[in-house]
Amino acid sequence: MAHPKRKTSKTRRDKRRTHIKAEMPQIGTDPTISEAHLYHRAHWHEGKLYYRGQVLIDNTEDVGIE
Repeated sequence: MAHPKRKTSKTRRDKRRTHIKAEMPQIGTDPTISEAHLYHRAHWHEGKLYYRGQVLIDNTEDVGIE
């Protein structure tokens, strides 16, 4: 198993980590209801699940189970 021959200094370690940082998520707007949401994610609005402007699940309908 490989082991480092010398200790990596804090400066060298931190230089390597400069590119690792948190980014702001991209926010899109739904074309039908103009609500902001994350890209490539379905989102709920008033009891309906939307994805790419289409309704996937509609929980507003009254489902009568007898």
